[in-house]
Amino acid sequence: MVNFKPLDPEFPIQEQLGIDAGPVVLINLFTVDPGDQTALIKAWKEDALFMKKQQGYISTQLHKAVGESSMYLNYAVWDSIADFRMAFSNPEFQNALSHYPSSAVTAPHLFEKIAVPNCCVA
Repeated sequence: MVNFKPLDPEFPIQEQLGIDAGPVVLINLFTVDPGDQTALIKAWKEDALFMKKQQGYISTQLHKAVGESSMYLNYAVWDSIADFRMAFSNPEFQNALSHYPSSAVTAPHLFEKIAVPNCCVA
């Protein structure tokens, strides 16, 4: 079972799920014991294949930290927090969390694009 750790303890994912906003990006940092990396990727793949079928899902990409680190970052784009909330709270998805290795720790957080003049658009 994956262990949840808030990326921002002042505003954890459970509180973010109550907001109506979109589109949003889920940033999810995973850490795992070095020997559990293959199991982490397998569990993440099963989750990703489930999420791809959910309303509001746009895309996802898993990244691995360079070098000997066993840290991973998932970047997933959703139409809205409401769509992500529906997928995240789905009992099938919640049950699948038990497939992660016991050393896995996840730190999910939702973000919105912002505009910065002359740099990026919202």
